[in-house]
Formats: sequence, C-alpha cells, structure tokens
Amino acid sequence: QVQLVESGGGLVQSGGSLRLSCAASGSIVSSNVMDWFRQAPGKQRESVAAITSGGLRNYADSVQGRFTISRDNAKNTVYLQMNSLKPEDTAVYYCHYRARPSGYEYWGQGTQVTVSS
Repeated sequence: QVQLVESGGGLVQSGGSLRLSCAASGSIVSSNVMDWFRQAPGKQRESVAAITSGGLRNYADSVQGRFTISRDNAKNTVYLQMNSLKPEDTAVYYCHYRARPSGYEYWGQGTQVTVSS
C-alpha cells in the first residue's frame, strides 16, 4: 500500500500562483511515476503533469509553460508549481502514483484549487 497526502490548494486570483505538494509513504518502489490529475465540475479527470523517478517530465498542452512538476526522491514528495493561473484551472487536483513495472497505482484524496477572475 502507498499513501498519498496532498497539500497546498486554495483560492487565488487569476494570474496568481500556488504550489501543491504530495507526500508519499508506504511501500514505495524505486521505479515509479508520480503525476497530478485534475477534475473540474462536470468534466472528466485529466492528466496535468507527470514525472518519473528518473526525472522525465510530461505536461498537458493546457499547462505547458505555466506549471512545473518536480520531485524530491529522498522525501518521496512531488510538487506542482502553478503560475499564471486561470479560472479554467479551477478543479480538484489529485496526486497519483504508479509503480513500475507492476502498474500498481494509488490516488490521493484531492485538494481544491479555485482561481477567481
């Protein structure tokens, strides 16, 4: 089992910044992918950004250039720095962990991000 605890969500004005954190604990394997998803009301959950344990990153087109994903492997923590936030970024943000090669995956409880116009 892997437990994921997110923090850092909140209310921010358009153009502002927030930093999300996700601390993982439990049976963490050295090769894994940690990523952030988000789900806005009435919409499907979508991938925002991903980072492998080796540091390879991937971003959704909608956040490229505004969001930065990073991780501290020693702390088993992944971060999402969100700059130039827009009202359309409003959603519940979920941390996700996937072990490789087994594919076992776990989700955090989610943290609300609200961007006011």
